Amino acid sequence: MQKFTKDDIVAKAAELAKMIAETEEVDFFKRAEAQINENERVRNLIANIKALQKQAVNLQHYGKKEALKQVEAKIDELEEELDGIPVVQEFKQSQMDVNDLLQLITNTISNTVTDEIIKSTGGDLLKGQTGSQVKYSSGTLH
Repeated sequence: MQKFTKDDIVAKAAELAKMIAETEEVDFFKRAEAQINENERVRNLIANIKALQKQAVNLQHYGKKEALKQVEAKIDELEEELDGIPVVQEFKQSQMDVNDLLQLITNTISNTVTDEIIKSTGGDLLKGQTGSQVKYSSGTLH
């Protein structure tokens, strides 16, 4: 069995990252993000939301509860307007698609490492037990 160093694994991870960056999901994300940045209405809404969020933090800090409620309601209104813009919806969907891809890769790596450990120790894949767990649970360990 070939042994790998941490550096070998990091190099493969960088190679995998480059592959991920060239997927359709990431390509769509980049296009959607560019459209977001080019859209003046979206930029203005985001700027207004950020300004109101700063104002909300100050109002909260000074205990101005009623004013805070009003600012939070305005933030919600602007966020709802922002979410109603088709390019924003596409961007959010592309974020979820890229996130799903990364989650799938993470789970695949985790599950494969676990399976390889179980197999290499003579364990039971169906039970998810390593070889030493199988021996101990069957009472054959002396």
